Amino acid sequence: MSRYALFGQSVAKSPSPQIHTAFARQTGIPMEYVGIDVAPEALDAALDAFVAGGGRGANVTVPHKEAAFARCAQLSERARLAGAVNTLRLDEGQWYGDNTDGAGLVRDLTGRHGLDLRGRRTLLLGAGGAARGVAPALLDAGVRELVIVNRSPERADALADALGQPGRAHTRYWEDLADIGDFELVINATSAGRHGSAPLSLPFALCSDMTAAVDLNYGDVAIPFLAWARTARLRTIVDGLGMLVEQAAESFERWHGVRPQTDAVYAELRKGAPEPVAA
Repeated sequence: MSRYALFGQSVAKSPSPQIHTAFARQTGIPMEYVGIDVAPEALDAALDAFVAGGGRGANVTVPHKEAAFARCAQLSERARLAGAVNTLRLDEGQWYGDNTDGAGLVRDLTGRHGLDLRGRRTLLLGAGGAARGVAPALLDAGVRELVIVNRSPERADALADALGQPGRAHTRYWEDLADIGDFELVINATSAGRHGSAPLSLPFALCSDMTAAVDLNYGDVAIPFLAWARTARLRTIVDGLGMLVEQAAESFERWHGVRPQTDAVYAELRKGAPEPVAA
């Protein structure tokens, strides 16, 4: 039986093993998938031990996506553009890295939630591995403008430079949020609310009647941003659970060459995590 895993910090409650076990059962592919909690300084050793134990592929989550990028001998174009990896596949003893986050987000928003991303003025909060993973896909999906804001402006500038579309993707300072107008799509890719970090403080001036709010996080971590969106009385509020399922399906396909069906898996997970509907 082939071995796969999720590498991250505080992954004990991650639904990823449940998702991939369901995919394996659905497709008839025998595989083992487990969560492996590892500190940043121990990631290299943990990956080596995983391979020695028969590991064939892995997902990578916070805070290891950029470190995983550095471990890869080969990279997909979207991983190279993102500078971050969330999917590893062992090819002839070397890691091949991909990033399925952006494809997962776009598939969830357009397919499951029926959002047309074309022409939307979009605010991306954050510039870490999660933001880097979704930014190229948002541009490919046709957003009109992508404004990147991060508490460390240097990281936002680096992401905008990497995207290479200065007319569409550019940065502003966090302090400017109250004065940069409203957006049709606001995406939270920060770690606010994780591990006791300070919650987001966002002005309602970012919103219009047409604004959709999306958090790449799910569960308790997403509560502060989703509460802000409900208080703003937005009609479309989406958490990251659907994206999680869709990016997992992309990863599964990279490993096995078969794309699993996601709707039933998403519905099962959603039973324990109510849809973040507007107030």
